[in-house]
Amino acid sequence: MSKPNDMAAIARFYLSASGRSLLLGIILTAATVAMGIALLGVSGWFITATALAGMSLTSAIAFDVFMPSASIRLLALGRTVSRYAERVVTHDATFGVLAQLRERLFLGWSQPAAARDLAARPSRWLFRLTADLDALESVYLRLAAPCAAAIGAAALAGLLLASVDPRLGAAAFLALCTLGLGGSAMVMRQAWPHAVRRAKALERVRSQTIDLVAGQTEWIMAGQLDAQKARLWGSDRRLAHTDLALNQVDVIAAWIQGVVGAVFVAAVLLAAAECAATGVATVPMMALAVLGAQASIEPFGALRRGALEAGRTWLAARRIAPRLRAENEALPKIRAPGANVACHLVDVFVRYSCEHRAAVSGFTVSIAKGDRVALIGPSGAGKSTLLSVIAGDVTPNQGKAAGLPATMFTQRTELFQDTLRDNLRLANPAADDTRLWHALADAGLAQDLIGNGAGLDTPLGEGGIGLSGGQSRRLALARLLLHDSSVWLLDEPTEALDASTARDVLTVLAQRADHRTVVIATHLHREAALADRLLLMRAGAVEQDVRRGTPEFDAALSALRPD
Repeated sequence: MSKPNDMAAIARFYLSASGRSLLLGIILTAATVAMGIALLGVSGWFITATALAGMSLTSAIAFDVFMPSASIRLLALGRTVSRYAERVVTHDATFGVLAQLRERLFLGWSQPAAARDLAARPSRWLFRLTADLDALESVYLRLAAPCAAAIGAAALAGLLLASVDPRLGAAAFLALCTLGLGGSAMVMRQAWPHAVRRAKALERVRSQTIDLVAGQTEWIMAGQLDAQKARLWGSDRRLAHTDLALNQVDVIAAWIQGVVGAVFVAAVLLAAAECAATGVATVPMMALAVLGAQASIEPFGALRRGALEAGRTWLAARRIAPRLRAENEALPKIRAPGANVACHLVDVFVRYSCEHRAAVSGFTVSIAKGDRVALIGPSGAGKSTLLSVIAGDVTPNQGKAAGLPATMFTQRTELFQDTLRDNLRLANPAADDTRLWHALADAGLAQDLIGNGAGLDTPLGEGGIGLSGGQSRRLALARLLLHDSSVWLLDEPTEALDASTARDVLTVLAQRADHRTVVIATHLHREAALADRLLLMRAGAVEQDVRRGTPEFDAALSALRPD
């Protein structure tokens, strides 16, 4: 996508998510700036007019001090209230939009291909959810709102100066817009490549830090710890260089903005003085005009800070915009099969973008309700991919796939830093404690927890720290039993388990399968023995389809790796 299209997609999302609040925030921002300009201008007019009035007794008695002083107090209070309301509204609207954007990203990552990428590069996608989304807050807080406030300030300053001389007001408005917006555009252009490089360098540092900390044991065993530390140090140096470059751009831009602002105020002062000398304006009006013009420069400073981060904001938009999906398209569902059929695949072809050879090629099979099928074959034959197709986690590149809703029991047990209860309720949020205990008992884990004391409130660390490998597997089995599903997809359910634990798991699966359809991907004899039908796969295709009670079934089963 191009830069305009990326930013346009993010802008449309902002407007659709919280358009009214964003507009209210811009109005409050402009009101705050306007009251600030008016406060400084009226204060200057009041001080000057009071000084002049005090030069004679008659004018001092006739001078009304109550209305200007009341106006100053009103403007001061109004500016304070408006500033507070502006911060609350703009930040609340921005955080609300970002929260919805995170939800949309999660829905987008539920897409089969995106989920695979997420599993392959979790640190990259974590960066999308954190740093990139934080960068998108600049779209409104540091670009859109300050730009609107700056233009409003220029317009108000032009009106104040137009009360002295219309030509002066028009010239001041054009000068502020040209110098302020043009200067911000130049800052954006100079800072853009540095901001992009800084965002990429920061992501590289975070990713390498995570790799170093999480895999330090493997780095030490491979003798590569020092090399990894050196790579991290080099990335950190490059990040420091980009920070320095951005700081230099900011310092130079701030200096130029200060000089241009001083020249602008000086020019307004000379023009106002000429108007006062010719009698076109009074001295108090001259003070009001000059101080109002000076205050109108302030919003362009905030816009400059947004311009410095524009490159980072665009990079975040470019990364996130393609992931935006309509809610009804985010979770594609596999089609329902015909009557008495649990799964039906016709000429299914799957090839991952990172691989040359197809994982599944021309696969056609029909599985009836209640069947127990084992997918057997060497590693890389496509067994796990086929399970993912049946589950709807992988969308075929070609062919048709239809199936009933399925629950997948994978080789990897995903546990989170939370209580045991909440880890179980991932499978069934409505399950009460009684049902949770029944599932734990069926999985053979209840006895381990009864003597624990904490029971279902037992805290688990990240990745299930606190449970052994066998206990983690049993907990995953309990989640499988909790989920109401008519199809079970088991991907090597007892791999890496000791013989005793494996027998227990398989016994529970056999007992609780009931009338469910069970599809097992395996190369172990003990797992395939649960099946009544064997599909021998090679190179992503079915080489043999045999059923229990035939010599071919017995031969295929006996050829599998023993327990």
